[in-house]
Amino acid sequence: MPSLKLDPEWESIWQTMANGPKPVIKDVFDVRNAANAALAAANAQLLVTEEIKETKHTIPSVDGTDIDVHQFVPSAAEASSPPQRAIVWAFGGGMVGGSIDIWRNAIKELAQRTATQIFAVHYRLAPEHPAPAAVEDFYSAAKWLQLHAADFNVDPKRVVFHGKSAGGGIAAGAALMARDKGLPHPPAAMSLTYPMLDDRTVIPADHPVQPYLIFTSQSNDLGWKALLGKERGKTRPPRDVALRGEVLISRNLEERTDENVSIYGAPARAKDLSGLPDTFIDVGGLDLFVDEDIEFARRLIAAGVPVELHVYPGVPHGFDHVRHLHVAQAAISSQTKFLTKY
Repeated sequence: MPSLKLDPEWESIWQTMANGPKPVIKDVFDVRNAANAALAAANAQLLVTEEIKETKHTIPSVDGTDIDVHQFVPSAAEASSPPQRAIVWAFGGGMVGGSIDIWRNAIKELAQRTATQIFAVHYRLAPEHPAPAAVEDFYSAAKWLQLHAADFNVDPKRVVFHGKSAGGGIAAGAALMARDKGLPHPPAAMSLTYPMLDDRTVIPADHPVQPYLIFTSQSNDLGWKALLGKERGKTRPPRDVALRGEVLISRNLEERTDENVSIYGAPARAKDLSGLPDTFIDVGGLDLFVDEDIEFARRLIAAGVPVELHVYPGVPHGFDHVRHLHVAQAAISSQTKFLTKY
């Protein structure tokens, strides 16, 4: 089995983290609490240097439930005269945690560096609201924005779907829903930051990447069970795959079935990825999601979708929050260039 190599800058941070306290995870609510605490601390470190105007809009989702969409307008977008691009955005939190309040600083920072209006969807969380509620909320927000684009000085053809972690999975599911059910205009692109796409991902307890996982296999399984409402099925023996010196995550190939799991809830289960928009995916080499993200990118390419894929060696889930890391700066730069192309 290949040995793991940490990014040198990350390694010094990891040594401190490894010696610190770790949350005890017994159920999905422990996952929620741990994710919310970690995300609040990480997002508080991001620097926002300008005033970002925020407005809350309440809109109906597919099933008629009212949801909130928070509009963030940086000064550059407010001053723009021609119809401009916009980003519909979903936060991370393992499908069971996160909120606009927790992510507000990160959303403002994204609006600032992309000079773009962000429409952040306060989607409903599992287990209280299982799939496809979150994806329907995101899809509804995108549809509402396109129908009311003139009110916000937005070009409805320049709406980009974007999400981080669980939010990346929700954005991908919404892109599939937009393809299948239609929108006034297809999304211009989608940007998925270490997205949570595949409910079949699992690794054994003795896998060498286990100590370095920020979002663990246990938390991932609890999140998917909460979202999909089904137990994990029988598994095949795990496999190890090496790519460029990284140990990729073993994937469980026989658990919940394609017949009882919606492709909108778990986008990696979609057999047909054709017709999706230009896609950006980035992920760390020590992320639980690296294997599923690479596989999703490969299948998008095979389906004729333009894909930009970045795999950053030696860093885990959420590495881009630590902005003094050179690898984080590279990731943010690449993401920003992609988002501002549209």
